[in-house]
Amino acid sequence: MASTYADAYQPDRSLSGKLRRRAVRLAHRRPLAVQPERAMVSFSFDDAPLTAATTGANLLAARGLRGTFYVSAGLAGADAPMGRCADPEDYRRLAEAGHEIACHTYSHLDCGKASGAEAADEAERNAQAFAAWGAGAPATFAYPYGDVAAGPKGALAPRFGLMRALHHGLIEKGCDLNQAPAVGVEGPEGEALGHRWLAAAVRRRAWLILYTHDVRPRPSPWGCTPDTLARLIDQALADKVEVVTVAEGARRLGI
Repeated sequence: MASTYADAYQPDRSLSGKLRRRAVRLAHRRPLAVQPERAMVSFSFDDAPLTAATTGANLLAARGLRGTFYVSAGLAGADAPMGRCADPEDYRRLAEAGHEIACHTYSHLDCGKASGAEAADEAERNAQAFAAWGAGAPATFAYPYGDVAAGPKGALAPRFGLMRALHHGLIEKGCDLNQAPAVGVEGPEGEALGHRWLAAAVRRRAWLILYTHDVRPRPSPWGCTPDTLARLIDQALADKVEVVTVAEGARRLGI
């Protein structure tokens, strides 16, 4: 049975799990053919809890910017470890304001333990829910928990311009668009990590995707404070890094 966010997540630490994670990086690859012309950064919010849909979105909008919200439609309005998830009307409001509502599987399915058919079904259910909400069709995807097996990676690849994982790195020429890197702004070290990778994006003229979960003064271990997010946004602007949604970044690169 597919796992949901309510289940206690335990990564597969077996030898077969470790080998699978190594092998899947070589499977169904879609290398980026070009180098970005300038440094870009995307601010994304996994699971899109209510604090991300309000405080996080407002911090970006106050600066004339937009973010990407990776939503599991089956969790809308539910309580989760990073706080209550937003409701459908919140996601519709975000979409109407120009933010990207992106796919994170319907039930927060672990794509490292699922079949390709299960992952494809979850993506379709999510797309149908977004359409019913008036939130638009999802163009990009993030693997829940950052894990994926070859079956889901291959099955989902035709649906999305970019699919994002959780391993650290920058998007530049040769990067696998079916398992793209991202950097988490999470916990006490998250802000410093975000600044280091932002500086690397400037030096290498690359695209950085940052992600977090909740945005509140006392965040969960997977979230950050409003001040942390604001400082990272302002540093990107000061460094003249172009702030784009993930879908817009993909379009800029001809994806």
